[in-house]
Amino acid sequence: MFFVVAFMASVLSCTMNRDKYIKIEGYAQGGVYVVTLNIDGVDVRPEEIRDSVETILQRIDFTLSGYNRNSLLSSFNHGDTIVPNGLFVDMYAKAYDIYNETQGIVDAASAPLFDLWGFGFKSGEMPSDDQVQKVLAHSGMKHLCAEIQAGASLAGTDLLVEGDVPPQLNYNAIAQGYSCDLVAEYLYSIGVKDMMVNIGEIFCDGLNPSGQPWTVGIDRPVDGNNELGAQVQGIFKAPSGPHGIVTSGNYRKFYVRDGKKYAHTIDPRSGYPVSHSLLSATIVADDAVTADAYATYCMVVGLEESKELLSQRPDLEGCLIYDHDGEFMTWCSEGFVLTEL
Repeated sequence: MFFVVAFMASVLSCTMNRDKYIKIEGYAQGGVYVVTLNIDGVDVRPEEIRDSVETILQRIDFTLSGYNRNSLLSSFNHGDTIVPNGLFVDMYAKAYDIYNETQGIVDAASAPLFDLWGFGFKSGEMPSDDQVQKVLAHSGMKHLCAEIQAGASLAGTDLLVEGDVPPQLNYNAIAQGYSCDLVAEYLYSIGVKDMMVNIGEIFCDGLNPSGQPWTVGIDRPVDGNNELGAQVQGIFKAPSGPHGIVTSGNYRKFYVRDGKKYAHTIDPRSGYPVSHSLLSATIVADDAVTADAYATYCMVVGLEESKELLSQRPDLEGCLIYDHDGEFMTWCSEGFVLTEL
C-alpha cells in the first residue's frame, strides 16, 4: 500500500485555530482510502499514526480479503484447515449476529451464490435455475454453528451443523464498514476526537477542519457512475457524535443480458439478483459495520420494506433513491436531512 501524510493548513474559526488536522491517504481493499483527523492533544506522531493505520489495514487484508489468495479467508474457502486469529473470529461473530438480526437477509455464508453469478471471488455469469437451486441448498449461515475459537485449528466441516458441503464465506457486505470501525477504534485509543475515516464506507465523529459537522456527498445512482463524487444527488450533514455512513447500490456492479440488468445484490433467500425500483440506500448508524449491513439489507428487500424498517428503527436513519417512471426520486427518514443539488 502507498501512503501519504498531508498536513492541512489551519484556516479555522477562532474556536478552532489551535487544532491540527492531518490527512492519511493510501490504497486498500481495492480502492483509495482517506483518514482525516485532528491531532490536537494527541501525543502520537503522525508517522506513527500512519504506520498503525497501515498495520490495521494490512491485517484485515491478510485475514478477511477474499481477493488476497494468501488470506486466512481465501485459505478457509479453498478448503484448507486454518488457525483463525482474533479478527477472523470477531468478524464471523458479527456476521452471524447480523444474519440472525436480519432474518437471513444479510448472509455472509452465501459466497457460492455470489461466485455463481459472477459477483464474488470467482468468475461466473447467468447460471441455470438448476445451478442456482443446487448452490442455494448448500449456502447460508443456517448450516453453520454460531461460534468459533481463536487459536484452534479450523476446517470448514468443523462449522457445519447440518449438510456435508463445507461453507464458503464472503464478507463484502460488511468488511469495509468493519474496517472503518477498527481504524476509528485505534484513533479513539490515542485520544483523537475529530475524525473521518473513509475506506469506501465512512465513520466520522466530531468536527471537520472548519469547525463544522462533517458532510458527505450522496452519489447519484446512474448506471456506470464509478467515480465517487462525480455525480452527486445531494449533501448530507452528519449529526453530532459517532456515526457510520454507508451507501449501497446497484449501479456500479452489474451486467446486462437480453436487455435485462443483473445487479450484484443477491437475495440469499432466493439465490437470484434482486429486481426492484430501489437504486441506492444510504444508512446512518452508530457504527459503520451496522450501517454497512443495513444498506445491504435495504438493497435486498427494496423500497417499501426499507421505508418500513427506517420508520421503525430509531437507531437508524436513511436516504433511499429509487426509480419512478424513469426519474430519480428520493425518500429520507425523519432524521436524515439531505440538501439536494
